Amino acid sequence: MEKKLHFSEYLTITSMLFGLFFGAGNLIFPVSMGQLAGQNLWQAVLGFLVTGVGLPLLGVAALGISRCGGLAELSARVGRRYSVFFTCALYLTIGPFFAIPRCATVSYTVGVEPMLGGSPLALAVFSGIFFLAVLFFSLRPSGILTWVGKVLNPIFLVSLGILVVRALLSPMGQVSAVEPTGAYGNDAFFTGFLEGYNTLDALAGLAFGIIVVNVIHGLGVTKPEAVAGSTVRAGIFSCLLMGVIYVATALMGAQSRGIFPASANGGEALALIADHYFGRAGGWILAVTVTFACLKTAVGLITSCAETFVGMFPKGPGYRAWAVIFCVGALMIANLGLNAIISYSLPVLMFLYPLAITLILLSLCGRFFGDDRRVYVCVTVCTLIPAVLDFLKALPDAARSALHIDGLIAGVGKVLPFFDLGLGWLVPAVLGLMVGLALHMTRKTA
Repeated sequence: MEKKLHFSEYLTITSMLFGLFFGAGNLIFPVSMGQLAGQNLWQAVLGFLVTGVGLPLLGVAALGISRCGGLAELSARVGRRYSVFFTCALYLTIGPFFAIPRCATVSYTVGVEPMLGGSPLALAVFSGIFFLAVLFFSLRPSGILTWVGKVLNPIFLVSLGILVVRALLSPMGQVSAVEPTGAYGNDAFFTGFLEGYNTLDALAGLAFGIIVVNVIHGLGVTKPEAVAGSTVRAGIFSCLLMGVIYVATALMGAQSRGIFPASANGGEALALIADHYFGRAGGWILAVTVTFACLKTAVGLITSCAETFVGMFPKGPGYRAWAVIFCVGALMIANLGLNAIISYSLPVLMFLYPLAITLILLSLCGRFFGDDRRVYVCVTVCTLIPAVLDFLKALPDAARSALHIDGLIAGVGKVLPFFDLGLGWLVPAVLGLMVGLALHMTRKTA
């Protein structure tokens, strides 16, 4: 008889998945968005929830419903070479190149630097200790359900809950009194939509889905349909929890404008809010919150990256070696500083997100066209070209000037719909879908 998961097991899996998703970046960006959106908060939050909650849920569901053994197998529906390229690019982005180093630098910048002061040496020492802890947990992947779901995530939720509940019970001001700033004044929804890219969660959903599947297998659920259903349910519960926290922290950020001006980033805003409500103790609460948020996410990222590269390159290093390599690489990049990591991560996200979104949607709807490879290829090719243009547009000003592409970007903006909104890939992807479906129908009637 096929085993069914108990409520307590669902609760633990949900806690684990939420813990893997929700890092310090997930705190910083909604708080900053709330400060900047002001009166347009709810339009911005809606856009943010689409990419920060909806897409991660669909990514987890795509892995469960497709019954694929991971992102490499899922993206192979486009082609083998594309699968290697896209899987490596995605895992390196959410792994040692950007997301994992950001975990260490955000922990240091937000939780430690305000109390102890900052210097390159202090960052090096802190990041070294941080990644030793990450490596300790990551070298024991079989215990990830316990470490993240039962230990790290509950500590994080308690410390965050203290800050958020206190702020919402005693708001600093009214959202309706705050004028929106910058792009939030005209395009709050789409600005929030793109802000959700920074969480990296849609990419992480494609990566973490297989971890959930493996954990469910480990709990004795073996039938593919039961595994798929359990994966989707765990994804729904964890994403609902994320959504609640996003709304609460964005609201907290918007209300803080009643006393404070808009901060340079969400980390500074959180520090001011914590100090306002709890004084010096607020700094310690924030330090615990941010550090545990980053630690649990980094553990999940190292684990999923190492397991994926072992599967893709079976003749290469083993799991433990990959975990060490990724931790050392992330440590080196972390010491470049938070600003450098953020400035160069955005162009990569503008390139990868359209490809991830179309892959997720095609995987979920594949049964309607028999997972015909031609549909996948047409949509992906038509998405790839504008995604490259979005990458070039999002480069730092100095990089664009050095490449002499400002004229090209301006010209593309005049002819490609929604390019100025960061959604230039949308119309080409739809056209690619139409062509792919036409080819599919032609084969059926032939």
